[in-house]
Amino acid sequence: MYSLNVPVPGQVAKLAGELARDLPEAYRRPRGEHTLGIKRLVGDESYSRLETKAREAIIGQPGFECRVTGIDFFTDVPKGSSPVVYLAVESPELHRLHGRLAAVFEPVEGVETPEYSPHVTIARGGSLDRAKRVASRDIDDITWAVDELVFWDGQHNQPVSTVSLPA
Repeated sequence: MYSLNVPVPGQVAKLAGELARDLPEAYRRPRGEHTLGIKRLVGDESYSRLETKAREAIIGQPGFECRVTGIDFFTDVPKGSSPVVYLAVESPELHRLHGRLAAVFEPVEGVETPEYSPHVTIARGGSLDRAKRVASRDIDDITWAVDELVFWDGQHNQPVSTVSLPA
């Protein structure tokens, strides 16, 4: 499965990695694999056609800001283990971009929920009590400028290509 993602700066990935250490029994993302998903790209077409459709949908997309504002967790996840502990991200422009892509690509049944909640996953599974303790911590906001997007290959956990903003 492919997706269009926002690359996260080192400061965000470092924070996620540090917080993950307090969730030892959970699955933690390997270093360098933290991203912020915008939309999964699915369809019967080849990857190159999916990428073309996504690029067409984001024509004119300006750069924008994202801001990590805190730590939270999901317990009711559509697929995979829970809880999912994450860094919450705020960005009105990211929501608009997700909406543009959602008009072109259907939600992935059993994976995506109707409500888009931008986040950077810290860890999945493990103890709910530990998840609550990590989520109760205060962190400083981290704001960054988004000037590129990444097409991500979820099967191989690696980037396929990028697009610079403005698109």
